[in-house]
Amino acid sequence: MQRDDALVFGAAGNVPQRHEPPAVIRDLAADAGISINGDAPWDIQVFDERVYQRVLAKGSLGFGEAYMDGMWECERMDQLFDRLLRARIEEKIDNWSRFRLLGEILRNSLFNLQSSERAFQVGEQHYDIGNDVFEAMLDPTMSYSCAYWHDAAGLRDAQQRKLDMICRKLDLRPGERLLEIGCGWGGLARFAAEHYGVEVVGITISKEQQKLARERCDGLPVSIELMDYRDLTEQFDKVVSVGMFEHVGPKNYAVYFDTVRRTLKDDGLFLLHTIGIDATSPKTDAWIDKYIFQNGKLPSAREIASTLEDRFLIEDWHNFGQDYDSTLMAWWDNFELAWPFLEEKYGKRFYRMWKYYLMSCAGFFRSRQGQLWQLVLSKPERAGVYRSVR
Repeated sequence: MQRDDALVFGAAGNVPQRHEPPAVIRDLAADAGISINGDAPWDIQVFDERVYQRVLAKGSLGFGEAYMDGMWECERMDQLFDRLLRARIEEKIDNWSRFRLLGEILRNSLFNLQSSERAFQVGEQHYDIGNDVFEAMLDPTMSYSCAYWHDAAGLRDAQQRKLDMICRKLDLRPGERLLEIGCGWGGLARFAAEHYGVEVVGITISKEQQKLARERCDGLPVSIELMDYRDLTEQFDKVVSVGMFEHVGPKNYAVYFDTVRRTLKDDGLFLLHTIGIDATSPKTDAWIDKYIFQNGKLPSAREIASTLEDRFLIEDWHNFGQDYDSTLMAWWDNFELAWPFLEEKYGKRFYRMWKYYLMSCAGFFRSRQGQLWQLVLSKPERAGVYRSVR
């Protein structure tokens, strides 16, 4: 990660400018209960009036880039984004700037942004930034997905409960072969091999993830491969995918589920763990797409269900999206605590980018626009009765 602090003049020591914002910005903020340079912890403190033009011209992309450049600050950004998202401010700005909105919709509808040729881009941009960031932020299992906080004592406990719940939902049995599509740093593969006696094949599109996952799973019946899901050919007793479906894209949903169907034995089970969105949308957040998850696209329930027809039966659909809010805030606490050891390598602009990322996502799930779903799926050929697990 190359440092670039020259663009950030930072909020420290800056005094909010006392000026009258454009009426459209003032009114949109007021719709969400937010004041420019107000006293509430979720109010925005503006240090540079160019913020407004950036927001009107580029929407969420302009808003996020202005924060990265130190043009505004907020004491509680998680509360800010919760309010903005509940008030659907992004949609109102999109309506104000229809040409930009049209461009984003056309980009997602005309091009396959998640094609085989593009599959490794998000790994290079996000997951390969440096394992030290993720090791500092995540729990010891290195789980980079929503934890299950029911009766959990903390992040580590919540993530272990999530991993165990996945294994129980899959009804894993000793000696079975488990395929994990998008294995991250090997947390689930290691847990399943150690606690449920299964052989695991995990695939990832990140070289850094593959390297660390292999180290963490050394000595276990776990194989970690660098490959695109479309290249899978073997068959497995069970299949799982945690936090990877967000990178598949609507144009590839049919291919994705056909691939899983081909690799899953007739009597097997497939667990899909994915972020979802409350309503089908033709676009994605421009800032997240540029700086965090390139070419990503969140599915709606309708998009998933319609693609599953004639491919899989839905045995169980579990929503615990509000747990992602707690997960993200715990990640932020860990990152903030570790920042003094990371600052020299990554720089202030990365810090502001990462804070914007985690806080905006926490607000996304707190507002309930963001969902977290675990689906247990089976082939119609499966004879056994499935009993739901929580």
